[in-house]
Amino acid sequence: MSTRSLRALALRLVLAATLAASGYIHAQLYVAGYRFIQVIGPLFLLQASAAFAVAALLLWAAPLLLRIAAAAIAVGALAGFATSRTIGLFGFSERGLQPAPQALLSLIAETLTLLIVAAWQASEVRRHRRTRPHRDGTSRVRPEPYITAPDR
Repeated sequence: MSTRSLRALALRLVLAATLAASGYIHAQLYVAGYRFIQVIGPLFLLQASAAFAVAALLLWAAPLLLRIAAAAIAVGALAGFATSRTIGLFGFSERGLQPAPQALLSLIAETLTLLIVAAWQASEVRRHRRTRPHRDGTSRVRPEPYITAPDR
């Protein structure tokens, strides 16, 4: 396996893990009582379901669409978190990092999800720029040096 494919596999696994962690936390809170809160309860279930589904798909492959979906799930959860602690969301509000420790763990998982997606996308852009042809038609990719056996 090449270094690039190992790196992509590691990124896929870590991204799937952070997304699944966020989904697990939301599912746990849903079961623990959020299911009785109108609108918020179903949103927690939706977030958990979407996070688990995208995490499972990321184990198979990670096209751009799935990475965008992972980022959207994380942004949505973070936006809901911030809104519920400032102006309230559908009449629901909380204070600080309550419930503990789920609020903090969720913030960490969703922030890591966004950082992983951003780093991955940045590396893809750099790789694309390196392999893009010049105006004169030649490639920017440097040829690999040939490794030969020493003369005997």
